[in-house]
Amino acid sequence: MNHIIENYLQNLKKEQIQEFAQKNGVYLSPTELEFTHQFVQKNGMEILKNPNHLNLERYKSNYTEENYMKIQKLIPMYFKKYQHLLKNL
Repeated sequence: MNHIIENYLQNLKKEQIQEFAQKNGVYLSPTELEFTHQFVQKNGMEILKNPNHLNLERYKSNYTEENYMKIQKLIPMYFKKYQHLLKNL
């Protein structure tokens, strides 16, 4: 299953990230979208394997205050929602 997720993350398009963000009330600027896209492709799998290692504060400067606050709430919500799947990575 790891390879499926890794491939998905590597092939994730910016448009998919933007759509997901907007669905959750986060409206990313082009710079925020670019950062998020690169971050997910580079670090996504490691974060999914070790969600407690994500120090979101380190990346705060890459987002507007409003988006950062929303993202800060969304990440734990989605980790909780999908923790039953993530524990097997």
